[in-house]
Amino acid sequence: MPNPKRRHSKSRRDKRRTHYKAVAPTTSTCPNCNSVKLSHAACPDCGYYNGRKAITVE
Repeated sequence: MPNPKRRHSKSRRDKRRTHYKAVAPTTSTCPNCNSVKLSHAACPDCGYYNGRKAITVE
């Protein structure tokens, strides 16, 4: 297996890593209670998902 002969500089390493960015998760509003929730997940406030009660919330 080929291995690097010389060390790559920090500048070269960081240029490669410029595209690794933290991205905010996609959110949507709950149609039941209109609070902000993660997409494709049960609402943490009311517990509804896809029009049905998915989890019990205290």
